[in-house]
Amino acid sequence: MSQISEAAIRSVVAEVVAQLQVKGAAAPDAPTITARPGRHGVFEDASSAAAAARSGFEQLGKKGWAARAKVAEIVKSMCEDHAERWGTIEFEETKIGRLDHKIEKLQGIRNVLGTEYLTPTGMSGDSGITMDEAAPFGVVGSILPVTHSVPTMAGNIVNMVAAGNAVVFNPHPGGAACAALAIHEFNEAIKAELGITNLVTTVEKPSLDSFNELCASDDVDLLCITGGPAVVDAAMKTGKRAICAGPGNPPVVIDDCNALDYRKVARDIIFGGGYDNNLLCIGEKQVFAVGSAYEKSLAAFQQEGALLLNSRQVEAIKKEVCQNKPFLIASQLKNISPLSSPPIWGWAVYT
Repeated sequence: MSQISEAAIRSVVAEVVAQLQVKGAAAPDAPTITARPGRHGVFEDASSAAAAARSGFEQLGKKGWAARAKVAEIVKSMCEDHAERWGTIEFEETKIGRLDHKIEKLQGIRNVLGTEYLTPTGMSGDSGITMDEAAPFGVVGSILPVTHSVPTMAGNIVNMVAAGNAVVFNPHPGGAACAALAIHEFNEAIKAELGITNLVTTVEKPSLDSFNELCASDDVDLLCITGGPAVVDAAMKTGKRAICAGPGNPPVVIDDCNALDYRKVARDIIFGGGYDNNLLCIGEKQVFAVGSAYEKSLAAFQQEGALLLNSRQVEAIKKEVCQNKPFLIASQLKNISPLSSPPIWGWAVYT
């Protein structure tokens, strides 16, 4: 490599680093953005929440890789320690799903990937050495669903902060209170351990207006959306880079295979499809049984406690659920035995 090429490379690198420093540096006389006492990270409007998260991102950058790993561990430990309390608060606010499964989802945050997944790689050869290391986006604007407000938020924090980002959330209005509570407690623990403030922030009273404000904010570098088709469609039209997880409708295919344990198949599908009253987008939604597997599967489902509906029951359920209030129906199903439920409910609800 010639001396001229090396000098050119150094010049380009120096220029890029200088630009990043200018972009990431806070104005020296900028006032510190603070939330109200007892509401660390909770703001009245999206612009303030995004600006505060920008400050949190800058603080995290100065603490290095170890701080990212520490935040991920803090969030995982707090989800385990407060699973019952937070799960109960979310269940009482949203009034959908099952309490025991709300608690289990928070306990499962321990398994979410953090910094251990972000392994830098190095390559060397005749032309020199190349390092491949993921860089953060900056501030991620995240939209939360009402179905899993705190678990989705916690998982997002582990993933995103591990990658070096700060996060500003716009929760679903139906799960905003439990999200604000958890964000305050996360921030307080992070501040006590690392001295970082407002690493994760939220809007106190989220709305469509706050969503639009968040998407338009210059402080937000990336959108991460978990929600229904309308919010996903809106996010894709903002002009910002967006990672979206919309509604899922996963099918299950049961092959015509003599080696299958059909009762286990039925048991697993019932468990997955019934988990948290089927609020999860990844939960089984319909079953396709191939060939002779149809009769075997039908028998296995009934052996495992499911009920076979007649045409009148199917039409009654379709009319009630599809034309009225599916979330209200879902909330009424918790802990109901099929033996004590109205005749139109032809399904089994497991407690």
